[in-house]
Amino acid sequence: MSQPSYAEHPHTAAAPAVRGTNVMAILSLVFAFVFSPIGIVFGHIARKQIRRTGEQGSGLATAGLVLSYVFTILGILWIVFVFVVAANSGSTTA
Repeated sequence: MSQPSYAEHPHTAAAPAVRGTNVMAILSLVFAFVFSPIGIVFGHIARKQIRRTGEQGSGLATAGLVLSYVFTILGILWIVFVFVVAANSGSTTA
């Protein structure tokens, strides 16, 4: 009696390497909430790296940049508001 023959499976090519998410893009989004000026710097660095390397994370970098700019502007407006209120509160005449 002969053994049943099994069809050989054709060798498939390995899956292409998946590029990970850019770390600077993640940090840009995180620092948008922690210290937004650093989020701006990290976001620009991440976008440059993503264009060069083809990594994932373009959306994260963009979101980090937008949020960082918004929070930075709001922070500056808040500081100006506090100074204006402080300057006006000391000049009351009775």
